[in-house]
Amino acid sequence: MRDDQLLRLCHEVPDAVAAALAELPDWHGGGERPGQYGIDLVADRAALSVLEGTGLGVLSEESGARDTGAELVAVVDPVDGSTNASRGLPWFASSICVVDAAGPRVAVVANLATGTRYHAVRGEGAWRGEARLHTSDTTVMKRAVVGLSGYPARHLGWAQYRALGAASLELCAVAEGSLDAFSSVGWAHLGPWDYLGGMLLCTEAGGCATDLDGNDLVSLDHGARRAVAVAATAELLGDLERAVKAARPDRT
Repeated sequence: MRDDQLLRLCHEVPDAVAAALAELPDWHGGGERPGQYGIDLVADRAALSVLEGTGLGVLSEESGARDTGAELVAVVDPVDGSTNASRGLPWFASSICVVDAAGPRVAVVANLATGTRYHAVRGEGAWRGEARLHTSDTTVMKRAVVGLSGYPARHLGWAQYRALGAASLELCAVAEGSLDAFSSVGWAHLGPWDYLGGMLLCTEAGGCATDLDGNDLVSLDHGARRAVAVAATAELLGDLERAVKAARPDRT
């Protein structure tokens, strides 16, 4: 499948999710496991309805792995930030990233509250609509505004921080220069569906990414969790990595 075909397919996923959620009167109901909402299940069914029959494998936060040995695998978070969505906070998204043997290839992250869409194709840059994205030029923590997943044991030396509750959108904020960096802190870890789409946006916009534990960030294992850190520049990523690791509490 060509890149343009994959990109169109990726855009169809948030279209279907948004349409399904628009028909749902109650966004507060629980799902089938702790931390899951009814909107997650509705959104997952909508996303799968788009992907079925395309020949792509699927790794979804909600419904698990299907044919992840396929040449192309769609890694999907139907609603990233579902707690925000359930409480009316306008910061939640659908994220989809198509992965091939070389890694993330095509991604779309759609803010379901505002309609803002981000996309990236490997080697072709990162975009918000028709606007090409570029990370900031921040190189040191003391000047950085940093997004966080988790709760740090202490101040890490940033200028300011934000904890917004939807990693895919926070990574897009790094890609567009609204944030300078984003990191898991403490022992918080993210699933591949949380970060792969946003990570492709960041790297295509000029940023850098790493796993703080030294693992490969690209995994199609539903149980995989990563301590993700991304930054606008390599210098800032090094500064961030040192600060986060130094502040980690002992595992107990």
